[in-house]
Amino acid sequence: MASELLKCSRPGCGKMYDPKTAGANSCVYHPGQPIFHEGLKSWNCCQDLPGHKPALDWEGFQAIPGCTTGQHMTKAPAPKPAPSPAASSSSSTPRNVGTTSDGKEVYSTGLSAKPSASEPSRTSTPVPPPKVEEDEDDPSVPVAEGSRCLRNGCKVTFINDEESRNGDGESAKCVYHPKAPIFHEGSKGYQCCKPKVLEFEEFLKIQGCKTGRHVFVKKAKSTDPVQELVKPRIDHYQTLDKVHVSVFAKKVDASSSEVKFEDEKVHLQLNLPDGKRCIQSLDLWAPIDPSTSTYKVLGTKVDIVLVKQQPKSWTLLEKTAAELPAGFGFTFSAGGRTGTTGAKDLVLDPNNLAK
Repeated sequence: MASELLKCSRPGCGKMYDPKTAGANSCVYHPGQPIFHEGLKSWNCCQDLPGHKPALDWEGFQAIPGCTTGQHMTKAPAPKPAPSPAASSSSSTPRNVGTTSDGKEVYSTGLSAKPSASEPSRTSTPVPPPKVEEDEDDPSVPVAEGSRCLRNGCKVTFINDEESRNGDGESAKCVYHPKAPIFHEGSKGYQCCKPKVLEFEEFLKIQGCKTGRHVFVKKAKSTDPVQELVKPRIDHYQTLDKVHVSVFAKKVDASSSEVKFEDEKVHLQLNLPDGKRCIQSLDLWAPIDPSTSTYKVLGTKVDIVLVKQQPKSWTLLEKTAAELPAGFGFTFSAGGRTGTTGAKDLVLDPNNLAK
């Protein structure tokens, strides 16, 4: 008959083990105390080891591998002594009850939950049943036996699909904290409920405030980002036979983006990072030759070369209904280099060239 599996209580381990077959060095755990400082979370027993990095979130802290090997341990919680009358009347000010092995002070509030005999009895308000969250587990992905539920505060480990995922018994019920933990000025708790404690061991014992199904493998979220339309800055200059247009947009995806040319229009369809997209049409000042006009996607912009049908000056890049001031014109330029507008060489039309 197979022996009953036990759960290791050492920090950093928490695995199920067979006490008859588990070896002397089968447990990998943290023998020290946790450290929470300015948002970083780590263990004082391995913070100086090469490659050790403090975690920013609670999931990353739980994933820090143990630094010491030893034998699995399972200790039952010690029974709490009945509060004495002196303890019930004690002050709520935290008091020092000792120090840890590395010199850290441990505090206790000294509060008693038992009301004094002189206080009138109060009728307790019925507590509403915990809210059941939606199923976020992915049952199509197999789970190894002994894997722990990913929800905060839940200490249940996976047995099999029938009991841990598909059943309706206690093994399939998940009591957890839906929000992240808080560590502030020595106080430890969760954002979703009120209980706050000073000792880390007591923090691990805070019962969840919501009930749902276990999450052993999180469902994959949709990778399709929400489209956000943007309008990038557009610059241009012209030569005798061409108009050079620069669309300033960083990291355009060249494989999925496109620039289409028509006789008097240019259509931009540019896909950018973070779900952003540019969809814009330019109503050109004069006709172009679509077959010879080109574009090139660069790291910070898209360079477009419009070939004019007639070698004459364009007053603007696009047509406009606004009235232009007298003498307004679009100057010629040519052959610029990266980061410049225009060039060193002057380009003249045939009439000015004859002069």
